[in-house]
Formats: sequence, structure tokens, C-alpha cells
Amino acid sequence: MDKTLSVFGSSGFIGSHFVSKYPSYEIARDVNSPIENTDILYLISTTHNYHVFDNPFLDIETNLIKLVSVLQEFKNKCSTRIFNFISSCFVYGDTEYPAKETTACNPKGFYSITKLAAERLVLSYCETFNLNYRVLRLCNVYGENATGVSKKRNALQFMVDQLINQDTVELYDNGDNKRDFMHVEDVCDAIKLCLTKGEKNDIINIGSGKPQEFRPLIAYAKDKLKSNSHIKNVDPPHFHKVVQVKDIYFDVSKLTNLGFRPRISIYEGIDRIIKEKL
Repeated sequence: MDKTLSVFGSSGFIGSHFVSKYPSYEIARDVNSPIENTDILYLISTTHNYHVFDNPFLDIETNLIKLVSVLQEFKNKCSTRIFNFISSCFVYGDTEYPAKETTACNPKGFYSITKLAAERLVLSYCETFNLNYRVLRLCNVYGENATGVSKKRNALQFMVDQLINQDTVELYDNGDNKRDFMHVEDVCDAIKLCLTKGEKNDIINIGSGKPQEFRPLIAYAKDKLKSNSHIKNVDPPHFHKVVQVKDIYFDVSKLTNLGFRPRISIYEGIDRIIKEKL
């Protein structure tokens, strides 16, 4: 048990993997207060841009209001420690890639915009009250026991499910859009390394640094599964064009300089997903 770390969001996909690998204080979802005199790892968040259709306030309530409540408790109980905020590659939005931590952010969609706003709240709050922070921006995370897999979230794993079910797989942009994928186990290791060795009051990209196109990944999974699914190229729907950018991938020089190297290749990761499903 790491008695120096309070984990908010420990029941989610990444959080549950993290506390399983690195046992820490797990803070219940409805609790705002950390264990006294501990660092915070804050993973509470919505996960996609589509809530604007069913609950346009959800991203604001989850990503901003809850965060400020926890920041206040952090100030009161852990003022000498570090607030480690987990952010997303989607804060970069329509910008230049590979994205460095200093690259200008131009996010689209309520999820993406509120994640960047949350980063700015963390920085402003901590600078105002002389507190320490880190912001860790994650790439596309995938792996076993993923929750909420759909077109909206974890699209790669959703397509693998379609291949298993012999369903038609629809690829946007001919499948040549690029993403930076990292297996959840590597992500947890990278987070732990940043908590241990990363500079405080800094932003760090967590990713493989290797952009991957969807089409060859789906082709690999289709061949591995001997699936009869039809791979169909389709025009992205209007909302996808409004809130998504074609390519998102990182410059991970900071992470690499800390000594991090991912262990699980994207193809090994797909093999693991397939094994879990079959």
C-alpha cells in the first residue's frame, strides 16, 4: 500500500488498473477529501464529446465543479503535497502534430474543452495558493477490461468487437487517420514514473510517440480473427467533423527523458484484447 497517494477515480478503467498494480488509497466517487498529507492522483472525468446530446451539463459538472471541490480539500489537507491531474490528448484539438506540451491547444467539443479548462483551473488554483501540481496528458488508452467501449470511446476495441461478431466495420477517412495508442499497463507504469521522477508544476505527455493508422490495425485484427466482416469506408458524420480532428499524436520527449519505454506493442495489445474476448 502506497500511503502517500490518494487516487480519485480508482473505479474507472485506468484507475482500477493503476490501484491494482500500485495499491494506494482509493477515494470513493462521492468523496471530495483526500487522505491527509498525501499526493493526489486525479482521474475523475467524462470520456467523450457526445454528452452534449443527452446531458450538456455533465462535462461541466464532472470535469470542472467536482474538480474544484477536491482542489479545495487538497489545499486544506495536503498543501505540501502534489496534485497530479490526468488530462487527455483531446485538449490539443486542431493544432500541429506531433503535439508537444508547449503546442497551442484548440480543443473542440464539450469534453475536450472542459478538459483543457480543468487543466487551467488546476494551474491557476495551485499558483494562487502556492500549491504544487502536475498535468499528465494521456494518449488513446486501450486494454483488457475496458469499460464503456463504443464508437464514442475506445473505437479500436469497438471495431475488434465488430470483427468478432462478423459485423460490418465502418472506417472514417479511409482508416488513415492517426492516433497514439498505449496499453493501459504501460500507461499506469508511465503515470507512476511521472509521480516519482517527473518535474512538479509541469505538463507531461504520456504516449508511445508512434502514430498508428486505423486501417492496418483493423486489417491485422481481421486476419488474426479470420473474420468475415466487411471493412467499409464511410464519410464521417457532421458531428464527428465538428468535434474531432483527423490525427492526434504526441511528442513524448519529456517522458522518454525520464527513462520510460513502453513494453507492449500495439499488435501485442490487440492480441491480448482478442484473447480476452474469445
